[in-house]
Amino acid sequence: MKMLLSISWRNIWRHPARSGVLMGAIIAGLWAGILVSALTNGWIQQRFDNLIQEDITHAQVHHPEFLTEREISMYVPGTDEIFSFLDDDERVHSYAARTLADGMIQSPLTSSGVQIRGVQTESERATTTFHENVIAGEYLDSDIRNPVLLGEKLAEKLNVEIGNRIVLTFQDLDNELTSASFNITGIFKTASTPYDERNVFVKAEDLQELLGGAVYHELAMMLQNEELADGLTVDLNNTFDNISAESWYELSPELRYITDMGGNLIVYIMGVIMLALAFGILNTMLMAIFERMKELGMLLAIGMSKLRVFMMIMLESVILTLSGATVGLILTYLTLEYVGEKGFDMSSMGGESMAQFGYDAVVYPIAYTSDYLTTIILVVITALLAAIYPAIKALRLKPGEVVRD
Repeated sequence: MKMLLSISWRNIWRHPARSGVLMGAIIAGLWAGILVSALTNGWIQQRFDNLIQEDITHAQVHHPEFLTEREISMYVPGTDEIFSFLDDDERVHSYAARTLADGMIQSPLTSSGVQIRGVQTESERATTTFHENVIAGEYLDSDIRNPVLLGEKLAEKLNVEIGNRIVLTFQDLDNELTSASFNITGIFKTASTPYDERNVFVKAEDLQELLGGAVYHELAMMLQNEELADGLTVDLNNTFDNISAESWYELSPELRYITDMGGNLIVYIMGVIMLALAFGILNTMLMAIFERMKELGMLLAIGMSKLRVFMMIMLESVILTLSGATVGLILTYLTLEYVGEKGFDMSSMGGESMAQFGYDAVVYPIAYTSDYLTTIILVVITALLAAIYPAIKALRLKPGEVVRD
């Protein structure tokens, strides 16, 4: 085997230009493939973290029909008992109760439809990181009467700023329209422009006073681990009547799709690259076989077994491919180490438009260990498969005819 390895290595560099071009293609392909995969992984992870940590959390409780009907009267029953259950459950890190209402927001210039989110400032701050999105003014801790937070895009649309007043109109628990004036104390900006345009935040107690009752439409829970969500929701549904507890996976079709897709992304990307690589290896090895017909025939004539000839050609393919793959993986790792700290700003390439879909313009690429392992496995399989035909071609040589020629 040692002799075969030595011969295979020397055969590769008989034509350094041709071998170098193929290695360059392997290096560039792996570098680009893993980098694109890492950027997509970063986008997915940032979107996941934004949705989970800022809004959805790991699990939520609603009235069974609230998410489809969104009627103000469809609030969560028996919240005190649920609060006690969550306080005693070690799986729960923190939770926040929210009062929700759909309504209209009006400024002197125009009006717009919004979702009014009444939050408990302390528990919401302990449960989510939404308060970190406030870019101007202050959170709802203000002593000002009826404070409200507006998204930056919504504030621009209404032509209002901090200190101005807006009017919120919505239905109360008796299905009567009610309106109230609120003072803008802060402006927030998330990664999602649509979210900023359709949500306003007020204190839960202020909203409940206008609704005519201390009711909650949503209980959001952050757990010690996201994997505990399914078990907790099952326990809540079995313990309490007339509620619907769902995990983040059930609540958000978007998160369900991107998490399911993300696991297979590296395979799809690298599969395309490996297909192109296979043709390059096949072409290179066939050229090598045609150029060495006499040499291979002579080796067979003096007694080298067909198995050894087959192994030699397969080793040439694997060594050439793995050499390029090793350099490519090292280059990719160094690139990701550099870009991973600073992030990759996509603004100049239209990345700002991603905010329309809830994705950050600055991406921090993430390459998992499994991505590198998957790449190595795919490279080895591709090299072996692409070398089979040239190796079989070599075995069909007839030593006598080759030597006479």
